[in-house]
Amino acid sequence: MEDRSEIVFFDVETTIPTRTGQRYALLEFGAILVCPRKLVEKHSYSTLVRPSDLSLISTLSVRCNGITRDAVTSAPTFADIADKVFDILHGRIWAGHNILKFDCPRIREAFAGINKPEPEPKGTIDTLTLLTERFGRRAGNMKMASLATYFGLGQQIHRSLDDVRMNFEVLKYCATVLFLESSLPNILTENSWVSPNASIRRGRTNGNTTPEGMGSSIDTPSSSVKIETPMKSVAEAHIQSDNPISPLVSRNVEVPDLLETNSSRPDPLNLVQFSAEVRESIQSDDMEEEPASDSRNSSVSTATGGHIGYTDFLEPNNISISSVSLSLSPLYRGIQKIQILHNNAELQVCSRCLKVRFGVSTRFVDYAGRPRLSFVVDASSELCQLLDAIDNLAQKLTEDTGSMSEWRPVVNRKPGFMNCPTIRLNLPIVVDGNICRWVTEIYQKESSTTQKLVFSRFDVAELDSVITQGTILDAYFSVDSYDYQQIAGIRLVAKKLVVHSS
Repeated sequence: MEDRSEIVFFDVETTIPTRTGQRYALLEFGAILVCPRKLVEKHSYSTLVRPSDLSLISTLSVRCNGITRDAVTSAPTFADIADKVFDILHGRIWAGHNILKFDCPRIREAFAGINKPEPEPKGTIDTLTLLTERFGRRAGNMKMASLATYFGLGQQIHRSLDDVRMNFEVLKYCATVLFLESSLPNILTENSWVSPNASIRRGRTNGNTTPEGMGSSIDTPSSSVKIETPMKSVAEAHIQSDNPISPLVSRNVEVPDLLETNSSRPDPLNLVQFSAEVRESIQSDDMEEEPASDSRNSSVSTATGGHIGYTDFLEPNNISISSVSLSLSPLYRGIQKIQILHNNAELQVCSRCLKVRFGVSTRFVDYAGRPRLSFVVDASSELCQLLDAIDNLAQKLTEDTGSMSEWRPVVNRKPGFMNCPTIRLNLPIVVDGNICRWVTEIYQKESSTTQKLVFSRFDVAELDSVITQGTILDAYFSVDSYDYQQIAGIRLVAKKLVVHSS
């Protein structure tokens, strides 16, 4: 079997959409294969790509990357190079700057456009995410051009292969600086204007203020909740860690084995293991959605005799804030994660008769560029009071640990609509082979009967036919915390949904 242990750093250059609804078109693809143990380039590939419509190459596009219509006239189409691109990417660790939000979706769109299966990564390293989180904003806005200038690597020219190699060099420089600083933290970080283990916070808030446009939260006396004493701050944990590369590890990764001995500690320069640890990102938003579209044809069916067990879920008015506790639990090598408990068990909430404000959204993506699923519902006053209280306490505990991330309130209150608060419910997904499916159980309630819905395709169209604007449903969800890419907050993870028939 072919060894696919290399890390593939890749970059795409595209056209720039000039009107609403216009898609990106690939103009260039470039990649290098890097040995994760020796950090040497083993192979490279680069090619221009001719889009199906040359008129998409506008003046704005040429100004951005210098690729003109004449330059790509004789270039191969993406269909011509798709097999080569698939072979380079599939089954390897993907790496690049801002690839989660830009390059990964463009690759998936390109393969979808020619009706070919898309490549899947073994893991993903987004250097924008990692370096912003761990290197801090000592290089300014953390764009590749700024990082290259900071390290004296020259000027970014926005061509795929050159950008990929510059990205690789920047990552090595940053890792070396963090390695040295972690070896002598009291000396090498003393004169640094920003700690290598903390990011600059945008619009830091406290218990009495919230980011602009996000509304206010209900204050809850600190005596009404139990907050367990943190073991150590996140910043302290990084400084005290005996692994010199640990500042690069994202806080929101899930690693099963936390406690290590010196004899079992992995190679700190093994980027294969490192990238496997940095697989999951959690994203939030405070932006308005477009109204959901009308119901579509679907292949949803019902299973008779569906049974639902809800004994572990409590309605908001049955949850005593004084019985809620927040604690910091070890996550990975000194990094900690907030757990939200009720009577020392996972807090799970049942909220009935919620009205869907905006249907299923796919605007966010996971570590591999696959869409994350969520929808927005109107929140009752009782639910808002509970979530606001938990939100304030979680924010305080996060700040006490030394996090510099901007806090995003879980209850969204738009200016002018303060009396119409909303919350976002997230539908967790799992990957089963080439199929992504949601694990939330969805039931349909008609009169006195409730039946579990069975989905055959697991695509958004199926959900759109069930969760539409104005739908009334009961939601059973857990409350989780996140701190990712300088954004922190709590998120609501839907475990079960009961949709009421019209």
